[in-house]
Amino acid sequence: MAGLFGSASATNLANNTVGDLSKDVQLDNAPEDTVSDLAFNPTQTDPKDFLAVSSWDKKVRIYEILSTGQGQGKHLYEHDGPVFSVDFFKDGTKLVSGGADKQAKVCDLNTGQSIQVAQHDNAVRCVRYFEANGTPMVVTGSWDKTVKYWDLRAQTPAATLQCQDRVYTMDVKSSLLVIGTADRYINVVNLGDPTKFYKTIQSPLKWQTRVVSCFTDAAGYAIGSIEGRCAIQYVEDKDSSLNFSFKCHRDAPQNSVTNVYAVNDISFHPVHGTFSTAGSDGTFHYWDKDAKHRLKGYPNVGGSITATTFNKNGGIYAYAVGYDWSKGFQGNNPQYPNKVMLHPVGPEECKPRPTVKKR
Repeated sequence: MAGLFGSASATNLANNTVGDLSKDVQLDNAPEDTVSDLAFNPTQTDPKDFLAVSSWDKKVRIYEILSTGQGQGKHLYEHDGPVFSVDFFKDGTKLVSGGADKQAKVCDLNTGQSIQVAQHDNAVRCVRYFEANGTPMVVTGSWDKTVKYWDLRAQTPAATLQCQDRVYTMDVKSSLLVIGTADRYINVVNLGDPTKFYKTIQSPLKWQTRVVSCFTDAAGYAIGSIEGRCAIQYVEDKDSSLNFSFKCHRDAPQNSVTNVYAVNDISFHPVHGTFSTAGSDGTFHYWDKDAKHRLKGYPNVGGSITATTFNKNGGIYAYAVGYDWSKGFQGNNPQYPNKVMLHPVGPEECKPRPTVKKR
């Protein structure tokens, strides 16, 4: 991605923990309401980058990201309610989305057609694509307290998992599925045996789970909560000594009061395995979990960050700025920024610390 948004290496801040936002580019024709999710096409053989953006305005927009950093609108389709989640298929030609209309849709980007593929009794909060023995599948998590698997050739779910409470967040990597529900339950599923929980824990964080995100190597996952904390959890008990949690997205104490903010999204770098956290405080940070070290923190972007993602080679970091209702209705106003930004990731920004011995 040399040349993306100009030369990223020209502002190499390798020896500085404060990141640079000056090269970030705003996406044109952004959604009309807060962005709920972002997803890049994962296809390594495709030289182009496509970014899918789901929004509370009931639409999913797909942009082609040009080498200048500008986004060109390629397609748009609608749900019958706010859209909460979007994910690309492995080949990048289709994507799946789910929302408040209690359904998931698959859109074929070659034909522009979108069809309903899943139905729940309440809002579909999360959708993810995966493959079962080479068969394309979709997994949906809902506020109806179920997770359902869908073979796209069938009208009914291939299987249903009953969860303890409403599904708030979900992620898939390889054969690892992690589900975060209300009341802080975390369910781990081996997609080789998808009809039962491989493991269930209560989140080590004391407050509501906002996001779960699988490690790049699928050995574990990160949890973000509403209380400015992140937990690193390994799947297997033999690695439990590596589990830890840390504070983030907090203001410095003032008169013994500390303002804490929700961790709204966590994204893992596809090459380095380092990760980002982004929050209601309007900042994002890059971290090295193995070194337990913050690599970089970035200045405030002027509003809550609601969703983030890296592109397939980690050269672009997309983040959405918009109101997340963390301060209630009184915190909302017409002047609140609503935009999607593209940050060019410099060669040193997300690299792990070289001194760490890998597991």
